[in-house]
Amino acid sequence: MGDADNADYKESNIEIFDTVDEVKVTAIVLAAGKGSRMHSDILKQFMTLGDYPVLYYSLKAFQDSPVDDIILVTGEDYVEYCRNDIVDRYNITKVRKIVTGGAERYDSVHNGLIAADGAKYVLIHDGARPCITQKIITDSIDAVKIYSACTVGVPVKDTIKIVDEDQMGVDTPDRSRLWQVQTPQSFNRELLLTCYDGLAHDKCQVITDDTMIVERYSSVRTKVIMGAYENLKITTPEDLKIASNFLEKDVDTKMVK
Repeated sequence: MGDADNADYKESNIEIFDTVDEVKVTAIVLAAGKGSRMHSDILKQFMTLGDYPVLYYSLKAFQDSPVDDIILVTGEDYVEYCRNDIVDRYNITKVRKIVTGGAERYDSVHNGLIAADGAKYVLIHDGARPCITQKIITDSIDAVKIYSACTVGVPVKDTIKIVDEDQMGVDTPDRSRLWQVQTPQSFNRELLLTCYDGLAHDKCQVITDDTMIVERYSSVRTKVIMGAYENLKITTPEDLKIASNFLEKDVDTKMVK
């Protein structure tokens, strides 16, 4: 699919969706990743963090939030584990369905979108981001009802260097315009499903998040709202230590209050 085809697709298939105050909001929590950089036989989303599996924290956050329900996406071999050892064990009652993921992240998201029938808006979140806050969730819900597409993120702290294949610097973009994207990423469900229809005709793309899909296959612009530096994704063993410190600090703060 060339650029001209993409332009035609944008014009003919996408509209700006209306906003409604009282509509169903579903969280799609992704827990199907392999996590090869953890160098562990246990998948990162199921590793112990504090007293619970990593995945528990994001599920509990959405359980306590204004979202109406949760779709959990995991690997085929982990559906029963998630149901018995996390969802039922910790009484995460908003989990309406547990579905299997796909070969790529966007395949897992698509499976979650299909399962989120009846939802007007979806919040897509990495199950390996345990430090999500209620403010991030409520801000995302408020923003998606206005913009139809939004993501949380934080301004980058370091200078970013663009390099070539030999790791030689070729450009230094303006740091003031750069944000590190996090999740949840929130969308009008029908908008994102329509964009996924476009992706199905153009599978040879490198897709790392859903804002890229909306940017490529629609004319809708994504609103970036402030997340939190603590909202890190567990990727390496060091991240577990950092997340543990953040969670302990959060518990201490709540006890003081």
